[in-house]
Amino acid sequence: MNIALTPGVFTPGLGVIGLAGALGVGMVFAHAGLVKLQHRHVMPGIVANYRLLPDALVGIVAGALPIVELAIGLALLAGGLRLAVLPAALLLIVFAGAMAINLRRGRSHIDCGCGRSDLRQTLRWSLVVRNLALAAIVLPRLLPTTTPGALDLATAIAGGVSLFLATLLFNAIGALAASPLAAKRS
Repeated sequence: MNIALTPGVFTPGLGVIGLAGALGVGMVFAHAGLVKLQHRHVMPGIVANYRLLPDALVGIVAGALPIVELAIGLALLAGGLRLAVLPAALLLIVFAGAMAINLRRGRSHIDCGCGRSDLRQTLRWSLVVRNLALAAIVLPRLLPTTTPGALDLATAIAGGVSLFLATLLFNAIGALAASPLAAKRS
């Protein structure tokens, strides 16, 4: 099978992967932003626990972060807008870096701030890898592609939803594995 590529246009499969990544990461950001807005009273403590910002910036970052995440998430969900891809990837890399710095400092006991739930998540290297993987999976959306057909769009939506659900599952399993209940079973 010989597939001719238009100069500057990548394969349709890469376009579907990029759109699926953008939609999945968009759902992750929108969900995280909404949850953080619901629990905004704890955000200054979570941001301060990382010990990376001067005290004067903690409140500003804690207040802005949920809104920024929600805005990026909604922009990605609005068709995986390329304008939101770089900020999404950069924010995920910053989160991974902040976690890695604290893990290297021996501060794995702090809450990652990935979203408030009944399952508190402490820092671990798998969260760093998760954030870097999410940053990588959204980047193909920056590549020039053709307009997706209906089947490609349906595939991208299914892939995005699957990515979002897999991220939620990863978070829940990681939080449960680190919970006091899991420690009692060993």
